Amino acid sequence: MDFSIEDFSMDFFSLKSKVAIVTGGNTGLGQGYALALAKAGADLFIVTHNDNFDETKKLIENEGRRVEFIKTDLSIKENIQEVVDKCIENYGKIDILVNNAGTIRRAPILEYKEEDWEDVININLNAVYYLSQKVAKVMVKQGGGKIINVASMLSFQGGKFVPPYTASKHGVVGITKAFANELADKNIQINAIAPGYITTNNTAPILKDKKRSEEILSRIPAARWGNPYDIMGTVVFLAGKASDYINGHVLAVDGGWLVR
Repeated sequence: MDFSIEDFSMDFFSLKSKVAIVTGGNTGLGQGYALALAKAGADLFIVTHNDNFDETKKLIENEGRRVEFIKTDLSIKENIQEVVDKCIENYGKIDILVNNAGTIRRAPILEYKEEDWEDVININLNAVYYLSQKVAKVMVKQGGGKIINVASMLSFQGGKFVPPYTASKHGVVGITKAFANELADKNIQINAIAPGYITTNNTAPILKDKKRSEEILSRIPAARWGNPYDIMGTVVFLAGKASDYINGHVLAVDGGWLVR
């Protein structure tokens, strides 16, 4: 099919009438992803593990968009089908999935507890796989969709004291590429965002550690930590028509951290 460059418009970045699931979308960067999608026109279905969602609800409704929440534990495989079913029940479709929910446990590798390994892998990797698989089945029937995974700087590096986090985030990149290979011809794009060091409540302890903060800053060519808004445009881009020919890609938003 032939297209002219004149066919391109800013509508390629619009998410009007789209429905997006965002896991862990009530706090931190997940909240930023959810709000960005709402600002672009999408309605939201947000998966949380607690009842702390009043602020996110207000932010999204202030954009004139609808938002529904489901509180569940994604580490329990049986709960994942309920997420898909409830979204369909509320909205009738799923256009976008953002696999943002994650956890981290820190300890020296020689002391790392088996249960901590399993908890991190269950949330960061297994839940991503099972939810993506179930949502992909819906998207195939609908004729297309977007799956956006959240990777990490530790998708590329080893890190210290976080063996399952590192393993899971390497795995997220693998899942992204594997799903893209099988679903690209079904008009489903699967990509990942790898955030660098972004100022959030979760990174506040690192920022307060003057020595560690200076070490990090010295390696960022942009000479600053990122802000949540630095990453919000990325999720809109990967969720919209403008990224239809991008598949299996990991987009680092890191101020140049990886190239230093």
